[in-house]
Amino acid sequence: MKSGEKIILAGMAVLVVGLGGYRVITHKPDRGIPYHSTASPELEAQGAALYAKLSCKDCHSLWTERNMLQFVPAPALDGIGSIRSEDWFYHYFSAPNPQAILPSRLKKQYRMPSYAQLPESQRRLLAQYMASLKVDDWYLAQTRKAEYEKLTGKTYHP
Repeated sequence: MKSGEKIILAGMAVLVVGLGGYRVITHKPDRGIPYHSTASPELEAQGAALYAKLSCKDCHSLWTERNMLQFVPAPALDGIGSIRSEDWFYHYFSAPNPQAILPSRLKKQYRMPSYAQLPESQRRLLAQYMASLKVDDWYLAQTRKAEYEKLTGKTYHP
């Protein structure tokens, strides 16, 4: 091996070791998926069934799943239970006009429908299910930001 080749090889080795060291020093561990549910298996099954029956995924995403045939810029429901309480959800689902509680910038045909006509047991079940959709504390600010920006169309400034 010629001296010029040795210098180039040594330079490449220093570069590789240096970049590898930099990645080790600057690496941040993956915290995992921040969303989870506190629902019991029974509540999870019943709530998911009602969510499907009411076609909620036509507008909302949950666990990053959404109806790809329809796009409505409604808030994602991942972690929504960390922002709103079960009582809030029950009141919202029971309102004849949900926009009086949470105004929407969406066109009328895409706005949240009233579930006041549903039996009380179903409104309570849906409220319990939504309240069980939590987000880890370290991601809560990002969840609030995303909901605010979807609802208002404005940039979030805490």
